[in-house]
Amino acid sequence: MAPSELIHLSAADLAARLAAGDVTSVEVTQAHLDQISAVDDTIGSFLHVDGAKALAQAATVDEDRAAGKALGPLAGVPIGLKDVFVTRGTPTTAGSKILEGWTPPYESTVSARALAAGLVVLGKTNMDEFAMGSTNENSAYKPVRNPWNHDRIPGGSSGGSASAVASFETPLSLGTDTGGSVRQPAAMCGLVGMKPTYGSNSRYGVIAFSSSLDTPGPFGRTVMDTALLHEAISGYDPCDSTSIDAPVPGVVAAARKGANGDLTGVRVGVVRELGGDGYETGVMSAFEAGVQTLRDLGATVTEVSCPHFSYSLPAYYLIAPSEASSNLARFDSVRYGLRVGDDGEASLEEVMSMTREAGFGAEVKRRIILGAYALSSGYYDAYYGQAQKVRTLLARDFTAAFEQVDVLVSPTTPTVAYPIGAKVNDPLAMYQGDLCTLPASLVGVPAMSLPVGLAEDPADSGGTPLPVGLQIMAPTMADDRCYRVGAALEGALDASRGAPFLAELAIR
Repeated sequence: MAPSELIHLSAADLAARLAAGDVTSVEVTQAHLDQISAVDDTIGSFLHVDGAKALAQAATVDEDRAAGKALGPLAGVPIGLKDVFVTRGTPTTAGSKILEGWTPPYESTVSARALAAGLVVLGKTNMDEFAMGSTNENSAYKPVRNPWNHDRIPGGSSGGSASAVASFETPLSLGTDTGGSVRQPAAMCGLVGMKPTYGSNSRYGVIAFSSSLDTPGPFGRTVMDTALLHEAISGYDPCDSTSIDAPVPGVVAAARKGANGDLTGVRVGVVRELGGDGYETGVMSAFEAGVQTLRDLGATVTEVSCPHFSYSLPAYYLIAPSEASSNLARFDSVRYGLRVGDDGEASLEEVMSMTREAGFGAEVKRRIILGAYALSSGYYDAYYGQAQKVRTLLARDFTAAFEQVDVLVSPTTPTVAYPIGAKVNDPLAMYQGDLCTLPASLVGVPAMSLPVGLAEDPADSGGTPLPVGLQIMAPTMADDRCYRVGAALEGALDASRGAPFLAELAIR
């Protein structure tokens, strides 16, 4: 097959062709490395690419397959890893200058499982520094551009992972979702992105932002691709104290079941509070059309009220910065990472201050300061303590809602991707992009975004239509429900447009 054909195949199709012997993993890997060379100077998806190492991994898979060894369903398929996953012998920076040049001596559990499944790691993808941001403009190295329109953001903080899949540099990638950092860029880049149940996959070796929220999650071009990667990386890990010792939900089987297009008996709840003022007309139109498709597939659709969802934004921006201020205290210029001002005359405190000033970007400093304030004496109960109480109220909202319906749906983001730089000086406006994704993050329930259409930016009438995502939320450890509903909806939408969603982008 021609390289141009290989890079446009889904991961599931690539895996089938690899298993059949129609193509080798070395050929597939080289095709994607060539695409990275061709487009990444413009897109900025990757911070580090190791072609020689990737080709060696691919050759090993090919040798194992030729020897008749049992291989995983994704063996030989390339993948990109967000640069927050610690990778042995490969530079890992978390998008920050303070870790520039650090080569870890160990492997994160999630990346180790990807390697054990035979996936070929192309490199480390760009990200907002320490996963703090919603635009991928906060990377210390370079911004990431949206493949649909290079003047637009890809979403963040896993924007590099999302743009790499959308620009056909890799068929699969991994990100982390703390407040929506997989789902939001998935929506803006026209991909499927999944935040699994918190604790159902390991945080060991994931550089911490907010420990009670950080969740590794997969990106794919299809629901099935995402399900295959989800199963490969998930499961109990004794190295992670928050890991859930329970079987991984059957997400691949659920995606196959959903592909039959029958949602008879499935109860879908539209969240009343996630819509209305502040949501672009085009986004709501595409979302409502997606909901109508769910009805056409046999689902029962009702409106559900979750009255405390409106408190998610202030609660998150107290909890996450508070945890970040504690986690990032380890970057003290002493143990590892950047060290500035060590001229023999400065005190340790002065060296630490100069190092953090030089090594941390503006958004990271902003959140550390906010978190330190919220945790300070006299303010802990008024701010952090109150925000934690909101989590309880949100959990009660979800519990009440799931007594009425099987899944909840909403737009993934209130807007389509906006121009790079549009909100760089207005962090509160940037934070508003997380309105829909934060409730699921704060409670830890699974949630998926998948593309349901295109819409214009109302400020750019006649401009390039941009992707719109629909979010599906399910109860804890019921991740399979997201995949069943998502696969059914995806199949119906692909049939109506006559091609997969990214086919339009492939021919631009």
